[in-house]
Amino acid sequence: MKTRIEDLAIFGGQPVFREKFHVGRPNIGNRQRLLARIDDVLDSRWLTNDGPYLQEFERRVAKLLGVRHCIAVANGTVGLEIAIRAAGLTGEVIVPSFTFVATAHSLLWQNITPVFADVDEHTHTLDVAKLQQLITPRTTGILGVHLWGRPCQIDRLVEVARDHHLRLLFDAAHAFACSYNGRMIGGFGDAEVFSFHATKFVNTLEGGAIVTNDDKIAHDSRLFRNFGFTDYDSVESVGTNAKMNEIEAAIGITSLEGMPEVLAVNKRNYMAYSDEMMEIEGISLVKYNENEAGNYQYVVLEIDETQIGISRDQLLDVLHHEGVLARRYFFPGCHRMEPYRSLYPDVGRQLRSTEELCRRTLVLPTGTSVGVRDVKEICEIIRFVASHKDVISNRR
Repeated sequence: MKTRIEDLAIFGGQPVFREKFHVGRPNIGNRQRLLARIDDVLDSRWLTNDGPYLQEFERRVAKLLGVRHCIAVANGTVGLEIAIRAAGLTGEVIVPSFTFVATAHSLLWQNITPVFADVDEHTHTLDVAKLQQLITPRTTGILGVHLWGRPCQIDRLVEVARDHHLRLLFDAAHAFACSYNGRMIGGFGDAEVFSFHATKFVNTLEGGAIVTNDDKIAHDSRLFRNFGFTDYDSVESVGTNAKMNEIEAAIGITSLEGMPEVLAVNKRNYMAYSDEMMEIEGISLVKYNENEAGNYQYVVLEIDETQIGISRDQLLDVLHHEGVLARRYFFPGCHRMEPYRSLYPDVGRQLRSTEELCRRTLVLPTGTSVGVRDVKEICEIIRFVASHKDVISNRR
């Protein structure tokens, strides 16, 4: 490993990694099974419209999560939009700003006002006490986000929603195959929405799913997914085209089968990061509850600039130069992106924890493309930077 500061690529040296390591690099699964399924789809010429692979994928997901209904869709964003419409949300819906912008967009796209609530600085999910202060007569729902595979304070949110007669939905994009109090995420609230984007623990290239135990939400979601058709030539509702196709479903089935292997790699990498990071002052690794099921898909650091002596962005700059394409999730916060920045210019004053997390969180690469040796070298870069903070912090 490098022993001189001038060896860092940021100062003109050669990057440690010639092949770059990305956050969210896809896991592929068993290639032979996948290609056999794709051949089957092509031979059948049933490429979309509720084909056998789509139906099998929905059955498998519903069984795994212990829910009555799984409605697979083209992506997680349109899944949120459909679930929001099926739940009858209007007016204002409370949502965290510390999330991917699609969570907020799925509301505003339908002329629903997203009301940004702060998150708990420890859990990174909705702060229930602060959320309650934002409920008004216009509030019709709460849209919680399970972050990093760690669930919201579900029981408390259920209680608040019940007491105020609000709908409760969850963006569960990060939380597939994770649990809360021993029960799989997917069956909480009125509905939950997963993303099966290529970067996720289970992927269908693009894709998502609405899962629910509410028969009406399920019925309406299927209706909205397919233009409002109830029969071959009968349209009974406004709808859109949000169908998942057969090849995506075949990829999803293959990905479901590969979960144990991916989970083993993710957990191995997470434990390696944990061991390597243990003695680096000013850097803490977001921890998972060992008593719950988890996917370990995200290796999340919090950088304490005061302790370590450099900013999160300075560390990120070094890592990028060395070929480690870490990410700032969810910088700068939805409330600082358009159109929300213009709509709510002062809301940041109420989102202190959100703003702090946007400044200090950093997500590192993991998954089946990353080995333990890679983890050790990534951590060695971070350790080296931390021990040469004066040179790094003075760089212009």
